Amino acid sequence: MSTLVIVESPTKARTIRNFLPSGYRVEASMGHVRDLPQSASDIPASVKSEAWSKLGVNVEADFEPLYIIPKDKKKIVSELKAALKDATELILATDEDREGESISWHLLEILRPKVPIKRMVFHEITSEAIKAALQNCRDVDEKLVHAQETRRILDRLVGYTLSPLLWKKIAWGLSAGRVQSVAVRLLVNREQERRAFKSGSYWDLKATLFAPDHEFPAQLVSLGGRQLATGKDFDESTGKIAKGKNVLLLDEPSAIALLERLNGKVWTVTHQEEKPTTRKPSPPFTTSTLQQEANRKLRLSARDTMRTAQALYEQGFITYMRTDSVHLSDQAISAARNCVSQMYGENYLSPKPRQYATKSKGAQEAHEAIRPAGASFRTPQQTGLSGREFSLYDLIWKRTIASQMADARQTMISVQIGVEDAIFRSSGKRIDFAGFFRAYVEGSDDPDAAIEGQEIVLPKLIIGDHPVCQQLQPVGHETQPPARYTEASLVKTLESEGIGRPSTYASIIGTICDRGYAQLTHNTLIPTFTAFAVTSLLEEHFPNLVDPSFTSKMEQTLDDISTGSVEWLPYLRKFYSGKAGLETLVKDREQAIDPDTARTITLVGLENIKVKIGKFWAYIQVNEGEKQVSASIPQDLTPADLLPEKIEIILKQKLEGPDQIGIHPETGEPIFLLMGQYGAYVQLGQATDAVPKPKRASIPKGVAPEQVTLAMAVDLLKMPRELGVHPETGKKIEANLGRFGPYVVHKKGGAEGKDDFRSLKGDDNPYTVTLERALELLAQPKTLRAGAAKVIRTLGLHPVDQEPSDRPIVSERTS
Repeated sequence: MSTLVIVESPTKARTIRNFLPSGYRVEASMGHVRDLPQSASDIPASVKSEAWSKLGVNVEADFEPLYIIPKDKKKIVSELKAALKDATELILATDEDREGESISWHLLEILRPKVPIKRMVFHEITSEAIKAALQNCRDVDEKLVHAQETRRILDRLVGYTLSPLLWKKIAWGLSAGRVQSVAVRLLVNREQERRAFKSGSYWDLKATLFAPDHEFPAQLVSLGGRQLATGKDFDESTGKIAKGKNVLLLDEPSAIALLERLNGKVWTVTHQEEKPTTRKPSPPFTTSTLQQEANRKLRLSARDTMRTAQALYEQGFITYMRTDSVHLSDQAISAARNCVSQMYGENYLSPKPRQYATKSKGAQEAHEAIRPAGASFRTPQQTGLSGREFSLYDLIWKRTIASQMADARQTMISVQIGVEDAIFRSSGKRIDFAGFFRAYVEGSDDPDAAIEGQEIVLPKLIIGDHPVCQQLQPVGHETQPPARYTEASLVKTLESEGIGRPSTYASIIGTICDRGYAQLTHNTLIPTFTAFAVTSLLEEHFPNLVDPSFTSKMEQTLDDISTGSVEWLPYLRKFYSGKAGLETLVKDREQAIDPDTARTITLVGLENIKVKIGKFWAYIQVNEGEKQVSASIPQDLTPADLLPEKIEIILKQKLEGPDQIGIHPETGEPIFLLMGQYGAYVQLGQATDAVPKPKRASIPKGVAPEQVTLAMAVDLLKMPRELGVHPETGKKIEANLGRFGPYVVHKKGGAEGKDDFRSLKGDDNPYTVTLERALELLAQPKTLRAGAAKVIRTLGLHPVDQEPSDRPIVSERTS
């Protein structure tokens, strides 16, 4: 007897093969073997003339999906059919969530097996789990399949109905999505809040005090019986103290005068309080919280987190990584508690096993939290893992172990010290028992260092003591605008609002960046001007589709369909084909949407200046007399930072020509400072017919245009610097500065026609790097930046810095 087992990936196949009896053959489907068509070329000729064929869903026949086998899957399907011919039994062992159930159903539809069929599900790939799963096989769950199919159809209807409208009215290649568009709106709204924000300033005094054997800080909190103003007392729209706030606002002169008045006076402890508190450990990871914490602590994108977690699961290191549940099995609790006892001692165990309740809206998918796999947990050092896989496993292991540890006990200490009519406060924290801090502390991967960081030591003080003031200084503060979203905070918001499924957040955020709706800078998602234009159009003409509450209700309806409490077909008909349905709405609104208006963005404070979306990037447009003047907005200038003074610089260059920094000491030519689409750069001389492309050099990141001196400009224009020739090819090797940093390049040219680039690292300096060092760097394998997509093709050299324009051109398929 031979049994064919089908899983999704080769890695999962290799791992599961180790735990199956002889006579079992394991093959991989490589994900979905069937899907809705992704392009016009995928649509079968028999239905190509049908109006609905571009949707991939027959809206005229009860929303029947048009499934096709993609070209890259036809060979796999043939191989699976051939394998099935030799089998006497088929086991479908795809993942246990909706997506996995759907893959199994599609395999049945394509393979049409005539042998007995079983559906095997497991939460981890271990010997015990696989043996148990073999004994408890079931049928394919039609309800789960139907729930996934309804969700897929709905997402296709939204995306493929709205996206073509965006192509016509704003720009080619844009996309809309049921969850994606709401997420983009969240980013845009936050950027609008930052733009409308008015900063306020306030001052206070900071003291360095000394009591027996210990120095400690204290901060002014009240003066003359009135609380001092802090950032929370300001109105963000005015930059002034909010109405109804009875607080004292100190400016710089007042703070300095107060300092002079208090100098030399006696300081007295007027109040001292100690308050014991406890902190409980966080629940084990869900898909959402893993993405958030990996982003905060490991700086991994949601996409990279899920890819790494998938690899860990398929290799048998962790349980299934798509789950909304914080529940731990009895086996997992026992394994975690054994680890605690062995590594930290019995006193670090929680008195009773901890079990956590799942609170997220519409929780489903797998039924256990993400944890180390098996009946006993391997420590991170025992896994043999490295790099990202090690770091993520380490995070999951620590969080799981900590969940079964004792509470941390702390004492919060507050001391008030009076000097004349001023009251200063000093706060401290004493850790009485570290508890779960020994294994896992938010914000640090070094528990010992983290415990020290948690403790803020104050000297023993009692009322009436007189600490000595060693230093008193005025400190100025500026209120800060609302923080932009990080991937972690966006994921947290989407989940808390019940928008989308956590398992899809990684692909959604990836699509937002790939489509040009946001730029990920220093772990912050910054919306582009295109995001503003698309959000504005959708808010005006299709408000429900970007309304978080509407989208959350839609999510709940989809969950209700999966349980059978809501009928899927009437819901789809009402949503898409009804009188107020999406199809009708798009047809009605299309004629009313003016493309020029759709491409124009209105920003607070720039009512007389048009910001428009162009073919390649955004630009500003103003009327100067009877003519219109247009100028590109530099790509590193964010919507919140597009202020009148920045626009003035851009327009001045356009109208009056570039600013001259000075004269080059060797050539006698003027050096100009210019602002282009890719930021500021310097140029040697004017462009003429004889010299259409004068020498240019990008200003390095972190250097403001106004900081560029003549000496700096001369140095920048020395680039590229020739280092010598490559000993194998005889071709030039140069060092240069580009907008992505310093680099060396092997100028191969010739028939090969592809130059070889490497970024300079660490202490390497483009002005001093040697030929030997350049050869060493060029000999190293080329690596992509973390999270970077694969380069499909090189488009050519950048017009300013002559770097290759081989930025990733990708569009990941999402459902």
